[in-house]
Amino acid sequence: MTILSKRAAERIGQTRLFLLDLDGTVYLGNRLINGAAAFIENLRRRNIPYVFLTNNSSECAAGYVKKINRIGIPAGRDNVFTSGQAAGMWLARKKRGALVYVLGTAALRRELASYGCRISDGRGRVDFMVAGFDTELNYKKLLIACELLDKGAGYIATNPDWVCPVGGGRYIPDCGSMCFMLERATGRKPLVIGKPRPDMVRLLCAKHGVAPGRCAMIGDRLYTDIAAGKNAGVLSVCVLSGETTAADVRKSTIKPDIVVRSIDDLNPAVSSGPP
Repeated sequence: MTILSKRAAERIGQTRLFLLDLDGTVYLGNRLINGAAAFIENLRRRNIPYVFLTNNSSECAAGYVKKINRIGIPAGRDNVFTSGQAAGMWLARKKRGALVYVLGTAALRRELASYGCRISDGRGRVDFMVAGFDTELNYKKLLIACELLDKGAGYIATNPDWVCPVGGGRYIPDCGSMCFMLERATGRKPLVIGKPRPDMVRLLCAKHGVAPGRCAMIGDRLYTDIAAGKNAGVLSVCVLSGETTAADVRKSTIKPDIVVRSIDDLNPAVSSGPP
């Protein structure tokens, strides 16, 4: 177990809003990481709000709520905010009723449609080509995406993650890898909506009325989770239960405020406060 310094334990204990990544932080595949359920129970006991802030756009928010509850952690719609939702909000602000082609899952298409986007089959011009973590990817979808980008369609991506951890030391290609493939084919780079941009973190701080200095972002990726926390001015906590290793932290220019082996190492700090 990682032993927190007195200052780190105090900062965790003083936090009044926790934002948590999911893949590699709370679970791996369908297996809860040790201590994750106890961490959430400690927050609930102390009436401290928590939001699962995920870049994984392969599932819609409602789907994440079902999965989180199924694996043993209580969550409602207010406890989940995805990069797919953030993309839908961005598109709604940019152009009401935008016509979009989605290089993503059926769940992402439903999520974007819920924000008023019109979903295209790729024939003809579109306003935006939206890339997500597409676990239903096929070559036809790549061809359509390349054609639309070559024709000048607006281009956004839900997240820049290269891989998604699935347990057993295994990883699968995520949205960042798919966007790199498109970049090599078309020369186009997307505007990334999710982490490491600070927008999602800032929006949630404002929603809960919590100053950035009393909020913590917990995640396993330096270049998304930790960078988003740094960019938003909140406490950044890196867990080594997913993508990032201790060696990665030492080499990286992105330095977390706190590094722990897993979320379980934070339980003493969050369990010691008053109910």
